[in-house]
Amino acid sequence: MLNSMTVWRGALMAALLTAPGLHAAEVAGVRLEDSLRVGNRELVLNGAGLRSKLFIKLYVGALYVPQKSTQVAVLLDNAAPRRMALRLLRDVDAQSLHAALDDGLKANLSPSELAGLQAACDQLAAIMQQIGKVREGQTVAIDLMADGVAVSLNGQLRGQIAAPALAPALLKVWLGDRPADPALKQSLLGG
Repeated sequence: MLNSMTVWRGALMAALLTAPGLHAAEVAGVRLEDSLRVGNRELVLNGAGLRSKLFIKLYVGALYVPQKSTQVAVLLDNAAPRRMALRLLRDVDAQSLHAALDDGLKANLSPSELAGLQAACDQLAAIMQQIGKVREGQTVAIDLMADGVAVSLNGQLRGQIAAPALAPALLKVWLGDRPADPALKQSLLGG
């Protein structure tokens, strides 16, 4: 037998389940958390989108930040932790993943900036080689911190690079003037 309290609870639950913004985001069938922790900092989803190349879906990229912003400069110049999460939609070998990051750095940094980051880029390449093949459904997380970068695979730390300039440089791969994918850039900016 239904009483008024049961009906009220059912109506409330239905309203909460259909309210916009209460569910995690979903892109290309991948559900993304609205927030997560990096170190002792709570980060929120700034934006997420699909990275594809020649009609091939490669990954869902998600940018987590301390406070949402649509301004590239604010996101790049922030000393607070940020995370770029890549959920792979197909198997990718480490060399291809690193080559894509390297191409993005070359497209968005000057030759002198690249030269200054060479040792850090070599460390990043070694971490990617150590990871090896990333399988469909796995997540590569790149934590961008004031003192450098940490790379994880499915929540397991795989390496850290102590190079403060590397964090904003890597974020330019997705948010720079010549991003890997302009549509993904707009999605990461919440657009």
